Amino acid sequence: MIYRAPEIRSDQLAIAVHTLNRRWGKHALAIWQGHRPAASPELIYNGFESVLTPEMIAATETIPDSSHRLRIRHGLIDHYLQRELMPHETEMQAWSRGAAAHVDGEKIYFRDIIPWCQKSSTLAKRQKLQQETSPLCKLLRPFAVNYWDIVLKTLTNTLGFDGYINYCQSKKGIDYHHLYQLTQQMVHHTDGFYYNAMEAWCQDRFRVPLDHLTRFDAMNLLSLSQWDHLCPVDHVETTLDFFNRWEIDPAHHPGLYLDIDASPAKSAQAITMIIAIPDEIHLLMRPEGGWGDLETLWHELGHGLSAVFTDPSLPLVDRELATAFNLSEVYAFLLQRMVLSRPVLEALMDLPESVIDTIGLYKDLKDLSVFRRYAAKFISEYEMFRDGDISDGVPYADTMARITGFYHQPESHLFDLVPEFYCADYLLGWIGEALLEQYLQTHLGRYWCMTERAGKWLKGLWQQGNQLDIDSFFRKNDMGELAPTALLNRWDRLSGRISTTVSGSPSNV
Repeated sequence: MIYRAPEIRSDQLAIAVHTLNRRWGKHALAIWQGHRPAASPELIYNGFESVLTPEMIAATETIPDSSHRLRIRHGLIDHYLQRELMPHETEMQAWSRGAAAHVDGEKIYFRDIIPWCQKSSTLAKRQKLQQETSPLCKLLRPFAVNYWDIVLKTLTNTLGFDGYINYCQSKKGIDYHHLYQLTQQMVHHTDGFYYNAMEAWCQDRFRVPLDHLTRFDAMNLLSLSQWDHLCPVDHVETTLDFFNRWEIDPAHHPGLYLDIDASPAKSAQAITMIIAIPDEIHLLMRPEGGWGDLETLWHELGHGLSAVFTDPSLPLVDRELATAFNLSEVYAFLLQRMVLSRPVLEALMDLPESVIDTIGLYKDLKDLSVFRRYAAKFISEYEMFRDGDISDGVPYADTMARITGFYHQPESHLFDLVPEFYCADYLLGWIGEALLEQYLQTHLGRYWCMTERAGKWLKGLWQQGNQLDIDSFFRKNDMGELAPTALLNRWDRLSGRISTTVSGSPSNV
């Protein structure tokens, strides 16, 4: 059936997209919790067959409001693609679910590689893991290639986009070519001290040069597990009392559901599932112990709190159908940084000065390293789609090694590829977080996070939800233009702190 433009009811389409979002959210939530979904994914689209057609997607061009038109159109595209990919995703997930590396008698499933590297591995075992995962990636590679072939053909042949970059730019409103150039400049800005600092850290931690280490070693290093013995927090949920000073009780706030026990059935990867804003937001994590748990919980709280404090009177399209989540990442990175900041380490954990200095220094160096990883991923992904060749993993591996310093397997590049350039959303989120923190420090002082005013001001920002794109958000709230200056200044200060020595026996603190 061909839908003519006059028959379009944008309010009905918005409700349809939101209903499908909730169905998929509930389905994904069950899987993440380790439960069996209530129904098979094929049933999610029952009753919506006439809505998810190329003709209906094209007809959304007649919706008068440009912002609503964009959000509804891309909401329909999301589900159209999801339905097309469903059988291929199901097959790939079935194969991936059983994929495991065998290291000295241990069976390590793909989904558990990160926590295993962070907490349970040794340098020698991670080297064996490297050898084991290469053939597994080669085995699963055809499924990943098939997935991306379907995505690209559907976007260009069926939906009329001029390539993948054009699709992502249309959806998120990001000038990816400009961000690509800016990202390269930011990477270059920190080249001068980054490699020396990471070399010293790796030598101190592993007694091995940086260029002899892999991304699996980076997982261990950047978890800060080296100093977990200094972490005074046994149960991560006890840190939630901090938010009382902002008159927030995350453990009992309406609409926010915290699932932070150590159930082995649950996914090892933390996530915030937004089912309905502000009425149903689920925060899931599986604590492993140490500093990483604190960062994980507070990062996810940035997503969760900004969602549950969103003004419920906002129109459905503005409240629920955002096409980009880089603004949510701003809040997530802000709270993640806050939990290991000097004010919190002093007031909440009562740590001595020497420990605060050590954790603060290596937290900042870790953040820079992770930022450069996101930057390397975005640069390699952008070049991959710009040049029209996603099958060759060698350029990816070269870029990742050059920017991060750690070896990356060429055969793993499609499994490190996150859809819709989400690494770019991380980069923008981090740039925005630095600008937001700078604003808070300027107006409320260095210990801004300890004030009730900070909570009130952030709640006022959270009320706005995701109705504005990230650039408009900063302009509207008088925080200036979204630019990397604040983040670059932070790294310049870090360079000054590191310039004497990084290795100075930190593990003996």
